[in-house]
Amino acid sequence: MAPLLTIGEFSRMTHLSVKALRHYHDMGVLEPAAIDPFTGYRSYDATQVVPAQVIRRLRDLGMPLDSIRSVLIAPDLETRNREIAAHLGQMERQLAQTQASVAGLRALLAGPAVRPAIEYRKIPAVTALAVAQVVSAADLATWGSDALGALSDALAKPGVAPAGASGPFGALFPGDFFELERSEITAFVPVGSPPGGFGPLEGPLDGQVRLLEIPAVEAAIAVHEGPLDDIDRTYGALGTVVAERAIGVEGPIREYYLIGFPETEDESKHRTEVAWPVFLTG
Repeated sequence: MAPLLTIGEFSRMTHLSVKALRHYHDMGVLEPAAIDPFTGYRSYDATQVVPAQVIRRLRDLGMPLDSIRSVLIAPDLETRNREIAAHLGQMERQLAQTQASVAGLRALLAGPAVRPAIEYRKIPAVTALAVAQVVSAADLATWGSDALGALSDALAKPGVAPAGASGPFGALFPGDFFELERSEITAFVPVGSPPGGFGPLEGPLDGQVRLLEIPAVEAAIAVHEGPLDDIDRTYGALGTVVAERAIGVEGPIREYYLIGFPETEDESKHRTEVAWPVFLTG
């Protein structure tokens, strides 16, 4: 029988601290080979060295302990690789977001942005399919993707809207969302009324897809070019013009997604129209 290793010996062999090993035991990630019933001392087997080293590397990659546990108990290679691939995909998304933030910061430090072209127009009221939910800023991207997907599914149902009647997808952002980083956000897609009117809608988000009248609004409008990570620059430029002219009014800011992921994966080609509610004097 192979000799058991003390927790100190195992720590030196794996470069995992004693504190970390105790925590991994408590979390059910790495069980000791034996525990002394009188002293509570943990002992490990030499065959556990490689799994411990795997845990260390996965933790270095920021993988949560629940996911590491799933990797270690995976019944087959395919399941294990799927867990690891999912985490690597998350890391790639975080890296892309970091790179976008770095690029945005460099652009700000390089000098003031060129003010985008701004137009003023009245956006008419429309009937739309909509999903509304209280969302935090941290969850906005995930929620928005799910909501727009649900609207696309609902829009594709027979009889929901006449062919070619839908407009660009959009969203309403009330002011307190930016102030409190949490508020009810409404994602919508305009539709025309089909012959015979609308029947009952049972959306894929447990009935959250519903018909809603999006009211008319007078707005100052600018088009943001590129990814949404730095759309605050367009907001800043647009809001400055509205403040300078003292024409801002209460009401949600609107975003219309003219070109997005459904059209192209190249975010540099994305176009988002930002509509700031104003009072037009003629």
